[in-house]
Amino acid sequence: MENLEIRVAVSADIDRLAALNHSCSSQYVWQLDLATEQSRNDINISLREVRLPRAVQVQYPRDHFSLADVWKTNAITLVAISEGVPVGYIRFLAQPTAESVWILDLVVETAARRKKVATSLIQRVEDWALERKNRQLFIEMSSKNHPAISLAKKMGFTFSGYNDHYYATQDVALFFGKLLKKF
Repeated sequence: MENLEIRVAVSADIDRLAALNHSCSSQYVWQLDLATEQSRNDINISLREVRLPRAVQVQYPRDHFSLADVWKTNAITLVAISEGVPVGYIRFLAQPTAESVWILDLVVETAARRKKVATSLIQRVEDWALERKNRQLFIEMSSKNHPAISLAKKMGFTFSGYNDHYYATQDVALFFGKLLKKF
């Protein structure tokens, strides 16, 4: 997207950011299969990409209306502005003990999707993390959010774990990580 400005969110942005369409459409999900073999005390986990018979609307796994309550707590929120209007945001949290940064939320308005807004937001967080000499960048997402999974993989993130029933919606969270350049 041309003329995209990325800046720290201010309180005047919050109502507009909360009103963005936080859902997405997906024709794929990552299905989690968990099997326990009692005789050997083994746990076998399989995650596989499954094509759905038709596209589904995937709801955002967090209550985005609570953004006003949490936007200035322990995380940083950056907003993408196009033609003076917020079109997306990213919330992230630095973990000093692990020298890592976690991307918690990434949302782009429907009309601005597939125009490199999300890529620009993630790149800005990566630059921020590199400036502070963080070692890793992580992003979390619902196993149903195929567009976000595809973007993370395209940007060099690799699968690094999952948590079943992670979100209040009981969705599985997938975690993707990326080692940052060494200084």
